[in-house]
Amino acid sequence: METPDNTPLTDADILTMAATRSLLETLGHSPRHPLGQNFLVDPNIVRKSLQLAEISQDQCVVEIGPGLGTLTTGLLAAGAQVWAVEFDPTLFAYLNTRLAPRAAGKLHLMQADAVDFPLAGFPDSAACEQPFKIVANMPYAIATPWMSGVLDQPHLPDQMVLMLQKENAERFMAGPDSKDRGAISVYLEAAYERVPGHNVSRQSFHPAPAVDSVLLNLRRRESRPPFARETKTIIRAFFTQRRKQIGALCRKHPRGELLTRWLTDAAIDPRRRPETLSLDEWKSLDEHLRACVA
Repeated sequence: METPDNTPLTDADILTMAATRSLLETLGHSPRHPLGQNFLVDPNIVRKSLQLAEISQDQCVVEIGPGLGTLTTGLLAAGAQVWAVEFDPTLFAYLNTRLAPRAAGKLHLMQADAVDFPLAGFPDSAACEQPFKIVANMPYAIATPWMSGVLDQPHLPDQMVLMLQKENAERFMAGPDSKDRGAISVYLEAAYERVPGHNVSRQSFHPAPAVDSVLLNLRRRESRPPFARETKTIIRAFFTQRRKQIGALCRKHPRGELLTRWLTDAAIDPRRRPETLSLDEWKSLDEHLRACVA
C-alpha cells in the first residue's frame, strides 16, 4: 500500500511543463477544452500572482478551478488558507487525495460548479466579515457568469488577482463608449480600481490557448459599492438591450415614469445608449431611486 505523502508543500512543488504532462499522463486525463482546462505551467507566473496579491501567512484566499494544483501549491506554500472549487471529478479526486493531505488543514476543497459557488463556500466556512482575496487562473468559459456571481455577494473580496484571457479582461475593464461596456464593467468600476498587473504569454499554459492572457489586479475601493440591488437589476436589464436608446428603455420599464424623471433631472440625453453612460451617471440613477424610496 502506498504511504500517504504528508510532507509540507514548498515552492519547489509548483508544477512545470514536464511535470504537468507527466502527471496528466499518469492520471489518464486529457485537458477538456469546453471546461477551459489550460494548465498553468510557468512557476514564475505563479510567483508573480502571489507577489501581486501580496499573500501573507494565514491570508484567506478563494481559488477557482485549481486543476492540478499548480497555483494552489504556491498559495499554500506562502501560508494562505485556501478555499477552492473544482468541477472536474478526476482533478478533484487528485487534489483531495494527493494535495490536501500535505496542506496541513489549510486547503478547503469542494467539488462543484464555480458559477453556483463563486466563493468556493468561503462565507459558509468563515465569518462573513472576514477579509479575503481571490487569486485564480480563471477558466475562459465561466469568467463572466462567475464574476457576476461574485459581485452579487454581500461581502466582496479586498483584492482579486485573476489570470484571464485578454478578451475577458478587456470586457471587465471596458469604459464608457466601448462596445465591450456592460453591467459587469460598471459594477467593477464602482467597486475596484485596477492596479498594475502582468501580461502572460500563451506559452505559459498547457495546452497553449489561442490568445495571450493577463494577470488582472483589482483592489477594492475604500468606499462601499454605490449600487443598491434594484439599481443593479435595472442596469443589468438595460444592457441586455444595449442597442436601444436609454429613453426608450426607461419608458418601457415598469417604473418608467420614475426612470424618465431621472433622465431629466440628470440631464442625460434620452437618445444615448447604455454603454455611453459614465459611472457618475449610473450613480445618479442609484441616488434618484434611493431618494424616491426615502
